[in-house]
Amino acid sequence: MKLVMRVVGLSFLLTMVTLAVIGPQPLGLNPAKQSLRHTLTPPGTEHILGTDHLGRDMAARIIAGAQLSLSLALLAVVSAAIPGTVLGIVSAWRGGWTELLINALCNAILALPGLLLVLLLAAISPGSWWALYVGISLTLWVEYYRYSRERSRTLLSSSAVEASRLLGFGPIYILRRHLLPELLPKLLTLAAFGVASSVTAMAALGFVSVGIRPPTAEWGVMMTELLPYWREAPWLIAQPVACLVLTVLAVHLIAGHTGDHR
Repeated sequence: MKLVMRVVGLSFLLTMVTLAVIGPQPLGLNPAKQSLRHTLTPPGTEHILGTDHLGRDMAARIIAGAQLSLSLALLAVVSAAIPGTVLGIVSAWRGGWTELLINALCNAILALPGLLLVLLLAAISPGSWWALYVGISLTLWVEYYRYSRERSRTLLSSSAVEASRLLGFGPIYILRRHLLPELLPKLLTLAAFGVASSVTAMAALGFVSVGIRPPTAEWGVMMTELLPYWREAPWLIAQPVACLVLTVLAVHLIAGHTGDHR
């Protein structure tokens, strides 16, 4: 059953990623093109997912939203995972003042709620994507740091690493042979959950008009724009909501299965 759920999640996620990579333009779709004579059109042959209150094609906007959300989420996770992991390994390896200073930085970040940090950056630069990217990255790197530090500390004190040191092998060999093979599986699982958290955070901030602003096609922004028309065209607001829920669910199915397997 877990394998089936993982295949379903992977299939949906690959579909969304493929559409995001291709983008709406090569498919002949324009997320910004308006037609006030064709507003709130139900799904049909001309517009497969219908049109919104400004006559914009919903399929184009859903794909553009996936492109923005997934690319920013992936960028934020990579930007958080690499320095977080490196700092965790350095902290465990060096100890002493190095570990104290990095821990102080980590505690300073934890003392400020992640959402508040993102809101502060969004206030500095309203509607810009970089504020979301920087804010999410700063809140995510701590978990990679804490895991890699604790796990590396255990590995570095193991008999296998001690034997490698006695045989004259250097830090690069120890890192490649002992640390990375043990760290990577869990880090990939953390990264998958990080992508899901990032997509949800961006949609939530867009929904409350703090993140990306209209007319940019972003799932949270689309929910806000379409909410007043939920009685007339309930299928419209259901589309970005369904995309968000299914994307996060797909990532959790894949990551959760991997974590259980490990």
